[in-house]
Amino acid sequence: MNLHFDKIISAPCRLGILATLVPGESVSFSEMKTATSLSDGNLHAQTRKLSEAGYIEITKTMKGRRSVTEFHITGLGRERLQQHIMKLQKLLDMDTTPRRPAQRSRRPDDSAVWI
Repeated sequence: MNLHFDKIISAPCRLGILATLVPGESVSFSEMKTATSLSDGNLHAQTRKLSEAGYIEITKTMKGRRSVTEFHITGLGRERLQQHIMKLQKLLDMDTTPRRPAQRSRRPDDSAVWI
């Protein structure tokens, strides 16, 4: 079973960003910042990594005199997130019956015997 996880998605902050985008609606920088509790700099760095991997699209538009940044998940991002979740589910579905360690032959314990 291949349980090698995508390093881009495995980081909790990037997983949180993708999860926020799953509904398919574009999310503004300020909305994403609130949803993920990331600082401006960290959010910028993490979204850039996701964008470079092709998992999200970043659009910048002008609204009045302000620049507005919005994020949107791509088809590839959705696909890779689904694969990541399926691998996590496989881990949960594995047989989780506790295994007892093999019994080792024990040497007699002389410490409890006082004559």
